[in-house]
Amino acid sequence: MSGKNLYRLGFILLLLIALMAACSGIENNSDNEVSTNNGGNDGADKDITIGVSDNFISMDPHDSNDTLGYSAQKGMMEGLVGFDKEMEVVPRLAEDWESSDDAKEFTFTLRDDVEFHDGEPFNAEAVKVNMDRLKDPDNNLKRHSMAAVIDEVEVLDEYEVKFILKEPFGAMINNFAHPSMMMHSPKSLEEDDDVGLHPIGTGPFEFDEWEQGDHLTMKKNDNYWREDYPKVDSVTFKPVPENGSRVAMLQAGEADFIYPVPTEQEEKLKDEDGIEVNFEESIVTQYVSMNTRKEPFDQKEVRQAINYAIDQDAFIEVVQNGHGTPMDSIVAPKVQFYEAQTPYDYDPEKAKELLKEAGYEDGFEAKIWSGNTSDAIKAAEFIQQQLSEVNIDLDVTSMESGTLSDSLWDVEDPDDAEVDMYYGGWSSSTGDADWGLRPLIGGEENFPPASYNVAFFDNDEVNADIEKALGTADSDERAEAYENAQEVIWEEAPWGFLALAPTKAGKKDNLDGIYLLPDNSLSFEEIEVK
Repeated sequence: MSGKNLYRLGFILLLLIALMAACSGIENNSDNEVSTNNGGNDGADKDITIGVSDNFISMDPHDSNDTLGYSAQKGMMEGLVGFDKEMEVVPRLAEDWESSDDAKEFTFTLRDDVEFHDGEPFNAEAVKVNMDRLKDPDNNLKRHSMAAVIDEVEVLDEYEVKFILKEPFGAMINNFAHPSMMMHSPKSLEEDDDVGLHPIGTGPFEFDEWEQGDHLTMKKNDNYWREDYPKVDSVTFKPVPENGSRVAMLQAGEADFIYPVPTEQEEKLKDEDGIEVNFEESIVTQYVSMNTRKEPFDQKEVRQAINYAIDQDAFIEVVQNGHGTPMDSIVAPKVQFYEAQTPYDYDPEKAKELLKEAGYEDGFEAKIWSGNTSDAIKAAEFIQQQLSEVNIDLDVTSMESGTLSDSLWDVEDPDDAEVDMYYGGWSSSTGDADWGLRPLIGGEENFPPASYNVAFFDNDEVNADIEKALGTADSDERAEAYENAQEVIWEEAPWGFLALAPTKAGKKDNLDGIYLLPDNSLSFEEIEVK
C-alpha cells in the first residue's frame, strides 16, 4: 500500500473515532426517552407509528419546502397526478391528460367520484381555486415557483380543466406530479387562516391532531375514492431527531417504521427478528452550499479548493457507513438529463495552492450551518475536520428545522443573508433536471425568499441554458442545454459536492405497502398489516 493510501486510511480511522465519540449512538439515549401515543403495531391492531428524524414545519403543500413535510401531507392530500415507485408520472385525481405539441397547454380529465374530507366535492373549480392560489406571487407561498409559469386555469366543464402557460415548459407534467401541487378543500382555504395546521384534502387519511414536536396523527378516511383503501385505522408520525432513540423505538415495538435508519446501526438491525432494513439508490444529493456573494466564497478558486479538500470517499465511509456514491454532477444519475462531470479528486495540496492563489494562504474562518439531527451534525463535523487540514477553521452551528428554514429561506435581501456555508440535501423531486438546477442555482430570481438559491449563485451562461431548456418540448434541445449548464456549474463550484445518499428505512416485517421513493419521500397510502 502506498504512503498516500496509508495516510488516507489512518486519517479515516481517526475521523471515525472522533465522530463516534461526538455523536451519540443507540446505547446512549438516556436523555432522549421515547414515548408514543399509539404504541407500535404488534400485528393485532391497525394503528401505525412512524418514527422520523425531524419536526414538521407545515402541512400546507403549497407553502412547504421539505421532503419530510410532503411525506406526511401525501397521506392526507393528493394532486392531479403523482409519482410511482420508480418516479414515473401516474394518475391520481385526474383520470387522463394531454398536452399541446408546444407544451403550452395541459388539459386534465378529472375523476368524478372524489370528495374532500369536509364533504366538499372535488371538481374542476376546486382545481382552479388551488392553482390560482399557488400561482399568485402575492400569496408569498414557498412553492409558488412550481406554478409561476401558469398564466390561466380554465374550467372547461365540471370535470375537465385546462392550464394555459405563459411560455412553453417542457417539464410541466413533472411539476404537476410534485407534492406541492396537491389540493386543499376550497372551503378550508376560504374559512381557515392557517390550513398548514389542519389540512383538509382528499387522501386516504384525514387529519386528526398535531402536537408540534411530539406527534402528528391522521385517521382512516372511510369515504376514500379507492374502494379497498386505506387498510389501517390510523398513522402517527413521531419526530425523533436522535438516531439511537429512533432505532430503539423500532426495536422496542414503539414504532412500526422508521427513517432514516442510521447507517452505523444497519447490520445490528438486520439481525433483529421481525425487522427489515432497506437501503436503496436515491436521487438525493448531499452538498455544502457556499454564499458566493460573501468573501472569500466569491472567488471560484476558494470554492474549488474546498472541493479538493473534501474526500468524498471518506465522507461516504465515515458519515454514511460506506453507503452511497460520490457526486459527479449537480443532479443524480437517475434524474432526466443528468450528465457526468470529471470528479474533484481528493487533493489537499491542490486545495492549498488554490487558496494561496486566491490570497488565503493562511486560510480563513467561516461558519457552517446544518440541521440538528445526528446525521447532519456528523456530516458538518466531518467537513469541519477535513477543511481544518487546509487551514480553514469552521464553526459548526446546528439548528432545529424551523429555525434553520427561517434563517435560510426567509431572507428578503441577499445582502442580509448571514449564511456562509450550509450542509444540506436535495432531491430533484420532479424527476427532471430542471428541479435540480433552477431552484438551487438558477440566478437572482431564485434567491430566497422566492426559492432556494442560498449559494446566491448568478451565472449568465447557466441562466441562459436553463431558460433554453424550459422553453422547448424538444428532448434533444433540452438535453444539450442541461449538459452545458451542468458543465459550467461543476467548474464554478457554488457547492462542495459530496455524495448521493441512499434511502434508509427500517420496518416491522408484518407491514406492506410502505416505502421510500428515490427522492426520499414516503409513500404509505397502501400500507397494511400482513
